[in-house]
Amino acid sequence: MPKHRGRSRDTGNGIRIRRVYEAPEPDDGARVLVDRIWPRGLAKEEARLDEWAKTAAPSTELRRWYGHAPERFAEFAERYRAELAEPERREAVDHLRDLAAAGPLTLLTATKDPAQSHLPLLAEAVGG
Repeated sequence: MPKHRGRSRDTGNGIRIRRVYEAPEPDDGARVLVDRIWPRGLAKEEARLDEWAKTAAPSTELRRWYGHAPERFAEFAERYRAELAEPERREAVDHLRDLAAAGPLTLLTATKDPAQSHLPLLAEAVGG
């Protein structure tokens, strides 16, 4: 898969969101993959991750229901926020909050359009 530079997006609270396929940048800080499944075609050493936080990702059922259909995003956001309130996921959000407090944090996904994924919602939960 092609690697693109300069596509990171700062969410306004100092947390960046990017595709995991993009080359790491010096100001990424802690690089955390927040998908349930490992990205296709990406070797673990190429990803250059600090962590893989599977429990912060949406449930498999929610991810499959959403299917990145733009007309479902509002309901997806509502359901995902409810999932983030569950104890295991709340613990993952707290851990990501600790990482963000220690320095730059970049949340990574394999999703083609991170802006229409769970990443902005997770960044909001971590930064808020």
